[in-house]
Parts: sequence; structure tokens; C-alpha cells
Amino acid sequence: MLGIDQRALARLSGLSLPTIQRMEASDGVVRGNVDSLMKLVGALHEAGIELIAEGAASGQGGREVRLVAAATAPRGTWLRRA
Repeated sequence: MLGIDQRALARLSGLSLPTIQRMEASDGVVRGNVDSLMKLVGALHEAGIELIAEGAASGQGGREVRLVAAATAPRGTWLRRA
């Protein structure tokens, strides 16, 4: 959705590339310690990605994840964070 690779996501979230790779390789439930998961979720939220909880209503359509129309930061600025 964001058009970024694992390295950019690692920089964005403040996590290591191997941590991102392990999370992405998880089958079903993403595995990781709470701090790492919170960093990842926070970075995705800041970049404009909304995570939709299982069974939660989504008034704007879609399931699981969606790109939020108005991201917290102006488009492109979140990639400069490191």
C-alpha cells in the first residue's frame, strides 16, 4: 500500500531488518515482542495505514488494512524519518 520495501519499513519503525523479516514471515498471527509490535503499528499509523481489528466494523469499507485518506504526516515526509 505504501510502496516501500522491508528496509524502509525497518527505518520507519526503528526496528532491525531481520525483525521486520521475521514478522513478515509469520504465518497468520504476526509474532514479535510487544515493544516491537507497538513500534511497527505506530509507524504504519503515522504513515497513514489503518489496521482494522478482526470482527471490527469498517465504515469506509475494506478488511484488515487500508490506506487512510488523510495521513498524520504530509505524504512523503514519513520516509525521511530515521
